[in-house]
Amino acid sequence: MFKKLFTGKPILVVFVTIFIDMLGVGILIPIFPQLITPFGPDSILPAGWTFAQGLILLGWLSASYPLAQFIAAPILGQLSDRFGRKKILALSISGTSIAYCLFAIGIVTKNVPLMFASRIMDGITGGNISVAQAVIADISTEKNRARNFGLVGMAFGLGFILGPYIGGKLADPTIVSWFNASTAFWFAAIISAINVMLVLVFLRETIVNKVKNSSIKTLQAFTNIKKALTRPGIRDVIPSSFFYTAGFTFFTTFFAIILQNRFNYSISSTGDFFAYIGLWIAIVQGGLIAIISKKLKDYQVLRFSMFFAAISLLAFLVVPTGQNSWIFLVPPFMALFVGTTQAFIPTIISRVTPASIRGESLGINTSVSALAQAIPAILAGYIAANIDITATIVVASFLMVIGGILFWLGFDPKKVITE
Repeated sequence: MFKKLFTGKPILVVFVTIFIDMLGVGILIPIFPQLITPFGPDSILPAGWTFAQGLILLGWLSASYPLAQFIAAPILGQLSDRFGRKKILALSISGTSIAYCLFAIGIVTKNVPLMFASRIMDGITGGNISVAQAVIADISTEKNRARNFGLVGMAFGLGFILGPYIGGKLADPTIVSWFNASTAFWFAAIISAINVMLVLVFLRETIVNKVKNSSIKTLQAFTNIKKALTRPGIRDVIPSSFFYTAGFTFFTTFFAIILQNRFNYSISSTGDFFAYIGLWIAIVQGGLIAIISKKLKDYQVLRFSMFFAAISLLAFLVVPTGQNSWIFLVPPFMALFVGTTQAFIPTIISRVTPASIRGESLGINTSVSALAQAIPAILAGYIAANIDITATIVVASFLMVIGGILFWLGFDPKKVITE
């Protein structure tokens, strides 16, 4: 049955790959706040540490993954151009599975250095998203590119629905007595291992012309920033993508804690709410993207979506404290603009990049996005600890507006590559 379902359908394999990857990422969201709750059963804080110090620790722990990914993503992109998407994708997902195991052990033993090491390992091998996007770029034409990347966005959304929901439930001992924060990570490790098997068995190689006789540039990440700002085409997209991603990171890093402190959410209800957000993003990217792409060009959408995404984040601050029913009115609007932005940025990058270096270019974007996730996560920890947690949402909105302005002023729709 599985063979009939997946054979000859690389987009379906990639869909499942991204879904499982995002499922693992989403599982972390409701759990991270429990790790820095003083005297909590899952707390990893050293003796005598305050909650404010825990916020800073969580910021650095959140940043360790994208910092490692910043260095590794362009290397994996080059490797996928040279050796093929399939091998590199399987290798990177394997590293993710092992890293989840180490993180679970770190929680149980309260070994903070091991937890940092596991997140760094996951970041080093965590180029699977950029490689998966390269597969989609390989098999897409000008006619179906937006639809295919919309399906990728749907996989993101579905993973984001079930991930936080499962994470919240697997970490809640009131559901099953032996559940704790580590349970969810063991689950993530298992599904990642299953993902490796799916890729090895069912994914066919999609790159036609592999790059040969070229050395792998191990320090490529440090030249990618210059490349992102100077390479024709991609330089018009990357700066706005950086600021948008930075803003979204400011929002996501501590939003789970905002839900618990401002709206009295439990770990389980936090997972439920993130699943609700993910449901709306999946609706947008799985259905509305195809409709929107028929009416508007991707760059036309991005000229407005980043601005409205920023406004939707600020709406969470308007909801009165404790009014849990009102907060459910915000995600549909947020999902519309966040979902379209996330779907159309990689679409444009693939259109302004020659097919022979799409893996590298998407790796550049992943690397820059990783940096845009790392720096804000660290800064968010200090802002939350020294000013207020809700200040991170204000900063998030401001950065998204900057991203929108840069895209409006910088992107030239005539600089695209047609096939």
